[in-house]
Amino acid sequence: MSFPANGIPGIDVSHYQGVIDWAALIAGSGERFVYTKATESISTVDPYFHDNWVNSKTAGLLRGAYHFFHPDQDASAQADFFLKKFASANVSTQLAPGDLPATLDLETTGGRSPAAVLAGAAKWLEIVAAATGRRPLLYTFTSFWRDTLGNPTSLSNYPLWIAQYSVASPPPIGGWPAYTIWQFGQSTVPGIKTQSDVNSFNGTYQQLEALAGL
Repeated sequence: MSFPANGIPGIDVSHYQGVIDWAALIAGSGERFVYTKATESISTVDPYFHDNWVNSKTAGLLRGAYHFFHPDQDASAQADFFLKKFASANVSTQLAPGDLPATLDLETTGGRSPAAVLAGAAKWLEIVAAATGRRPLLYTFTSFWRDTLGNPTSLSNYPLWIAQYSVASPPPIGGWPAYTIWQFGQSTVPGIKTQSDVNSFNGTYQQLEALAGL
């Protein structure tokens, strides 16, 4: 899949990508930022989070961490769990220069109503924003947001990371005037043995640095 004409390239990774050769990644690709999975629900820590978090910074990438949200679990407990594990890898819950805002990965209802899903997501986002000192991103799929949740506008004050595997730019959803990051497909990336999600930051590299507190 070809990269969008405009934007800054980045990837997101988790234990599915295994051990990453960061030197090979930097030497062989144009990636400028990476998001790595930190936690899921209230008890699952990605086993590669600490190594990915530390090594991506050493490699010179702007880095961020994300939490996979379970709407059927307590949102405050999930936020506290994410922050505890994030702090253990980052020394503090506060983001340092070069750290991108945390992200909430929202792509399932857990059998809850749209209103309950949104209320839980809002609680997580509020807690993590207060603890990290920066407004988190919300990651979701175009179809999930529009068709499953009913295209709500209540969370559009948080930056949008939209997933739509397509060569066509995703349409506006949920009151967001534009996306911040677009996950547009999967690709083989140097230094990673399996395919990885590939993303485009909607802006200049200077704007990406500003998002990372630089």
